[in-house]
Amino acid sequence: MLEVPPLPDKEYFTIGEVSQITFVPKYTLRYWESEFNLLRPVRKSSGQRRYSAQEVELVFKIKDLLYNKKYTIKGVKKYLTGGKRKKLVDLQTNLGLDLEHMPDSKFLRDIKHELKHVLKLLKV
Repeated sequence: MLEVPPLPDKEYFTIGEVSQITFVPKYTLRYWESEFNLLRPVRKSSGQRRYSAQEVELVFKIKDLLYNKKYTIKGVKKYLTGGKRKKLVDLQTNLGLDLEHMPDSKFLRDIKHELKHVLKLLKV
């Protein structure tokens, strides 16, 4: 299991700080940003990157998958997006929904209707 060292108690980190914490060169972090859609640090008006703690943990995960587990870039992309699919399948199983045959807009309308119903019940 991947162990992420404790991060400093900060809201955002610069690319230099992330590089020092993760031991990943800045140019590699920039490249990973172009390859992995999940790694998108916010940019200040000056253009400087601001990584959240969650994004720093993602850098550790990508590093582990690439360097320790020997995944390819394509394999890491599949691994990272596979988690989203798994969450959707879990949601489908837990709620008894058939999401594959339900259009997104209908699904959202049904949720909205159900939430309105719950709110009515709570107000009584």
